Amino acid sequence: MACLRLFASAREAAGLKCDTVPGATVEEVLQIACERYGQDFSELLGICQVWCNGSKVSYDTRVGDQDEIAVLPPISGG
Repeated sequence: MACLRLFASAREAAGLKCDTVPGATVEEVLQIACERYGQDFSELLGICQVWCNGSKVSYDTRVGDQDEIAVLPPISGG
């Protein structure tokens, strides 16, 4: 099970900042996360960057127990 870390509005939509989520790929982990956290999280995920172990990855990237997946929403500032 991968460690899923959520930041900013993704953390707010899910209601927590980290979770352990099963899945063999980034996509599987995110699908299960969407089922757990609901529609607001699912909609937000479409505009987020997804990183694994500090690098931007594709959804077909394989993950294991020692991997950390980060969901990073866009950040605006002024």
